[in-house]
Amino acid sequence: MRQMGRRGAVVLGVTGLVTPLALALGTAPAQAATSCTASTGPYQKKVEKFLGRPADGRQSAADCKAIKAFQSKHGITPTIGYAGPVTWGVMDLMNKQRAVGKNPNKDGRCPTNKGRIACVNLTLQLSWIQDGKRLVYGPVPVRTGRDKYETRTGLKKIYWRHIDHVSTLYHVKMPYSQFFDGGEAFHSVGVSVWNPPGSHGCVNMTAKDAKKYWSLLKKGDDVFVYGRKPGT
Repeated sequence: MRQMGRRGAVVLGVTGLVTPLALALGTAPAQAATSCTASTGPYQKKVEKFLGRPADGRQSAADCKAIKAFQSKHGITPTIGYAGPVTWGVMDLMNKQRAVGKNPNKDGRCPTNKGRIACVNLTLQLSWIQDGKRLVYGPVPVRTGRDKYETRTGLKKIYWRHIDHVSTLYHVKMPYSQFFDGGEAFHSVGVSVWNPPGSHGCVNMTAKDAKKYWSLLKKGDDVFVYGRKPGT
């Protein structure tokens, strides 16, 4: 989230709970959100393969049910089982995140001369904590700022922690908040971290990961944010 005024003022944390993008940006069949489409989407075969379905590139009732369940789990709308660009975009990101394995700083972008530091790769929507070249925790998937609310890049420091923070701007809970740049913070959310289009600047995490970050980090620790989130 973004802060209004100086850091000494009250932080206005912004939640990651935002309305998802339309699934196919006008290309999906015009059906009610509760229905299941019979139409084949432009990413049908790729989506089927991701879900472990027979990858024949043709929509079936079973395909639609599986796609719809994935969309419902991650807040992708309309939830009609259509294999469109947003659904595939989430799956493609998941594939890229899995491919990183346990070497998230392979490219050396996150500083290794700062001691303990929390790294955020916006391009892959991943975060981890390292100490020098040693991986301490992660990498874990995160949900960063959407278009026009991009999480700011650069080297920062955690300057305020509030375990039970509530946004004074959006009036929503932001548990385990650790602020590192204005109103931008690590904190847990109650939605999928793959839920599009993203937060208002904060680095959203699962409750498990946010709690772990809370236990591993402290005020004054470094945070390094780099890359560019897809779609921003």
